[in-house]
Amino acid sequence: MPDYVIETKGLTVTYGRHRGIVNVDLRVEPGEVFGFLGPNGAGKTTTQRVLLDIIRPTAGEARLFGLDCQKEGVQARRRVGYLPGELALYRNMRVSQYFEMYASLQQANAGRAAWQTLAARLDLDPSRRIRQLSRGNKQKVGIVAAFMSKPDLLILDEPTSGLDPLMQQTVMELVREANTAGATVFFSSHILSEVQAVCDRVGIIRDGALVATEQVKEMTHQQFKRMRLSFAAPPPADAFALEGVEVTERDERSVTLKVQSQMGQVLAQAVALGITDIETIPVTLEETFLAFYGKGNGGHHV
Repeated sequence: MPDYVIETKGLTVTYGRHRGIVNVDLRVEPGEVFGFLGPNGAGKTTTQRVLLDIIRPTAGEARLFGLDCQKEGVQARRRVGYLPGELALYRNMRVSQYFEMYASLQQANAGRAAWQTLAARLDLDPSRRIRQLSRGNKQKVGIVAAFMSKPDLLILDEPTSGLDPLMQQTVMELVREANTAGATVFFSSHILSEVQAVCDRVGIIRDGALVATEQVKEMTHQQFKRMRLSFAAPPPADAFALEGVEVTERDERSVTLKVQSQMGQVLAQAVALGITDIETIPVTLEETFLAFYGKGNGGHHV
């Protein structure tokens, strides 16, 4: 068993004068769900395509299961289920025909029963022709194809795109079940609440560079704290005018603060002003991501 299911070292891809990714060092451990976050054009899809040998790197190396993605790619890809962000399907095929064709290219455990079970869970009619399907149902075809062989590694690019909330939850259940069964998952999504719900670690890529890799729980706690303080009487407008403290909301008897530093002084001031209640408000992964991406980006967020 290799140390890492996915490993890249100095991975760089350039397109003429334009860079795709630069010196990406990435490691995904066996059995984890790894979230890969970044805005459009940041390098998420480029990284995935190098892993699958769809495009070749300008420099550096990439490995799946310890196997070189270029020299030993065929062997590595036998163990991978892939859902691309831009899904291309055979329009004139029936859904069932597509799955039968796909199963013939996969391992023995990608049989009819596997795709039938998945199609039923996703409420997908396999008798219809692909050209007749809505965007959401086409996405379901891609999801079934990715999961049907019960792969050791799932690479999922925006897996719930085009799906209604109920189907989004079903896909999250499939991810959890695959991971519980031993699969490693490389999960790219703009729906950050999903990433927060299922991922163990996340990597943030910005302008082609991997700028942070952290445990989800640590990321959502280390950037700042948010709290709502209630008082018996309205606090002065400048009561919390401290460096590293921002008042984000205020009403007659309470203030909501974003606290990056000086927590002790904030609490001391609250006690002095006659605090009656304190409520801590969880920080979401989306807020953390925007804080990371906002640095050096002129305020242009996803």
